[in-house]
Amino acid sequence: MAQESYDVIVIGSGPGGYTAAARAAEHGLKAVCIEKSPRLGGVCLNVGCIPSKALLDSSEHFEYTRTKLAEHGVNVNDVTFDLTRMMSRKDAIVENLTGQVRRLLNNRKVEIVHGAARLIAADRVEVLMENVSRILSAKYILLAAGSEPVNVPGLVFDGKYIVTSTEALAFDRVPKHLVIVGGGYIGLELGTVWRRLGAKVTVIEMLPEIASTLDRQIGRTLQRLLEKQGMSFHLGTRASQAQVIGETVWVTLETEDKSATIECDKLLVAVGRKPLTTGLGLEDVGVKTDARSGQIVVDAAYCTTIPNIYAIGDLIAGPMLAHKASAEARAAVDGFAGLYSEVNYDALPAVVYTWPEAASVGLTEEQLKAREIPYKTGNFPFNGVGRALCLGEKEGFVKMLAHAKTDRLLGVHIIGPRASELIAECTLAMEFGASAEDLARTIHAHPTLAEGIQEAAWSIIK
Repeated sequence: MAQESYDVIVIGSGPGGYTAAARAAEHGLKAVCIEKSPRLGGVCLNVGCIPSKALLDSSEHFEYTRTKLAEHGVNVNDVTFDLTRMMSRKDAIVENLTGQVRRLLNNRKVEIVHGAARLIAADRVEVLMENVSRILSAKYILLAAGSEPVNVPGLVFDGKYIVTSTEALAFDRVPKHLVIVGGGYIGLELGTVWRRLGAKVTVIEMLPEIASTLDRQIGRTLQRLLEKQGMSFHLGTRASQAQVIGETVWVTLETEDKSATIECDKLLVAVGRKPLTTGLGLEDVGVKTDARSGQIVVDAAYCTTIPNIYAIGDLIAGPMLAHKASAEARAAVDGFAGLYSEVNYDALPAVVYTWPEAASVGLTEEQLKAREIPYKTGNFPFNGVGRALCLGEKEGFVKMLAHAKTDRLLGVHIIGPRASELIAECTLAMEFGASAEDLARTIHAHPTLAEGIQEAAWSIIK
């Protein structure tokens, strides 16, 4: 069989994969991107970040029209929604963006191969396609295959009643009662979509709090506001078994001292995701993985235990975020081109796209205490921000953490309107090693939501 040679083989076309392939081409390297699915874009563009945000925005418009327009003096009667049209809009956005990825790679002269990739040597990959296979070789192989939902014993996916986030993005009707196992960002966001559209939503979480990676003060506030909106929570509770009888799912819940049963018509299991390494042939070539997490072990340059084979994104340690994968892709490929590049994980933002949104960058207060880092804190509520009041968005606050001696920013945590956009300023400030005083003395336009950041900074240094 003929062997085709490249400088870089990228396995996976999600945010990490397509960014890596495009970056390689920008450096003048001959690159090929292998994707097993018919459409490019990976989980993020197809069944993750993009479709979920499309539904979040559509459902937010519906709820805002139904519940908040009247306070602005705009009266609308008998507000309804068309779920089929809402889903079609989501699908059109996905189609548009995945098409843009294809055009990006085509314009960079990156070859696109659709098929299942398997490592067969440190410098070779076999691609299995519909009736044929190809052998590709390269100096560098970059693994960017992404992740898949974690399976929970006793909660077996059937794709109709007991579902993953993929099916929950495409329900053909609004559930009467949606039970969600997992209080992380995926469960909270999808729960928000379907609650707005009329579902009763119950969240089951083993831990004593939801969104456990958030600063605890932010997490508690988020839970209170979601409860106020109608979402209910069972914390410190484990869903041990689910049984489908007819069109009803019976879920067994267990706490330390008792068990109970809850019924629903849809059960979403969203307890997390795991690296998608099945079929990659890691064991065949000796790529080492962590025995507990299944993550691929890499060094600071993203090289695995096998020289010339690299891995990024959801396959390696760290939060499973699309922008993390993209940043790692650029850093790894810059290394292929002989350039120095790195990812500053201390300035890696994260967002929960509920309403209000929750966004953070840097360390939480709990992490600072655990590491015994001296710090000072500043808070400012959005009900003191003029622009927020004009928008009718009074809930939430900005929380800023700075070093007690140097005033350098250590973390910023926001819950409130458009926190996902506001966090970018804080991320930039942390990337450049700014102090709280730097942010406080930076002139912010008035009236804007960003003034909440400035006021939180002033509250630290006053």
